[in-house]
Amino acid sequence: MFTAAEAERLIFTLVSPITSRETVDVADDPIGCLGRILATAPLSQLDFPHWDNSAMDGYAVRTADVQTVPVSLQVIEEIPAGKLPQKALGPGQAARILTGAMLPEGADAVVMQEETERNLQSGPKDRLEDEPENQPADQQVVILRSPLPQNFVRQRGSFAKVGDALLTTGRALGPADIALLAAAQQTSVQVYRRPRVAILSTGDELVPPHQPLQPGQIVDSNQYALTALVAQTGAIPVPMGIVPDDRLAVKRAIAGALAQSDMVISSGGVSVGDYDYVDEVLAELGATLHIRSVAVKPGKPLTVATVESERGSRRLYFGLPGNPASAMVGFWRFVAPAIAQLSGHQGPWSPDFVWATATADLQADGRRETYLWGQITASATGYEFARAAGSHSSGNLINLANTNGLGIVPQGNQQIITGQPIRVLTIRSAR
Repeated sequence: MFTAAEAERLIFTLVSPITSRETVDVADDPIGCLGRILATAPLSQLDFPHWDNSAMDGYAVRTADVQTVPVSLQVIEEIPAGKLPQKALGPGQAARILTGAMLPEGADAVVMQEETERNLQSGPKDRLEDEPENQPADQQVVILRSPLPQNFVRQRGSFAKVGDALLTTGRALGPADIALLAAAQQTSVQVYRRPRVAILSTGDELVPPHQPLQPGQIVDSNQYALTALVAQTGAIPVPMGIVPDDRLAVKRAIAGALAQSDMVISSGGVSVGDYDYVDEVLAELGATLHIRSVAVKPGKPLTVATVESERGSRRLYFGLPGNPASAMVGFWRFVAPAIAQLSGHQGPWSPDFVWATATADLQADGRRETYLWGQITASATGYEFARAAGSHSSGNLINLANTNGLGIVPQGNQQIITGQPIRVLTIRSAR
């Protein structure tokens, strides 16, 4: 058996990332762009900021005029955001300016409103009712504090300049990335094609959820769990239904799945039972079997194989156990990272692990790396991990459904005591 770390390292050597590209439009379909992997680094066509502008509501000034304070300056203009300044500042002059507005010519600093006093020679505070906009010629402002040059000024190109890379290749687009691309008017970007992942369930005992159960039958929950998990990675799930425990049927189903996907995941049929045909069928189809079991609990039976096509492309096959908890733990630990690598993600591809404090004693048999599902929460001193109550049987979906982390008891350890640190694999939430 491979250890979990050995299996992970081997799997990463087997993945051939997708290189084919397609174009997505950020403006027309921002939701569809979420999670897509950039195939090229978009370059800025604009300076950010686009021009010198104010970071504060206040007054644009010449620092040469305000070395000694308090000092009174003539307010010659009001500049709201989005308006082009109409006048250049001369000696002894200032401009009322609002956040985001362009700095007028001659100004080299902004004094925040709270460090000024407005002195109107006539009329009410702010603009006079009969005074034309942008021409408050009779108004004065008293500057109470001397600013440094460029105080509260966002300088043109200080965030990014024309030609700078805005994002890196291999990055999964998130909301902030989409906002940046929109702001940069990069409406069309190149992304990698999303991988297609075929999903099979094997077993005569399985029935779909809408079919009434007969004695001895089991609802095929794995098809739905794996479909949702694949979709959550950003790949395209291709659910292919239930395959009976018939050697020829299994062979046809696997061959068909390989022909129309970049990766295949099956659940069931990978143990040592009389009707577990997956490994034998893969060998008959010319696959190379790299892994057949891993020292983890749950999920010891794990088949990892590769199939080379006539065109030289490589398909990766994962055979997961049939028990629901085993299948999902195997997906979180081994399959999701492989899909990330296959998708062209820049990495790291390993699952997200954090260290937490155990809130109760945790038991394991020590023979395999043991994954205990439960809740990880943030506290004032860090993360805490609480094991889910009830049975941790590999067939128990009831308490697995409320899980957001897998606490790991290392191979060779039989106990983690309350208050001790435990490594936790965090599970991505759909929220």
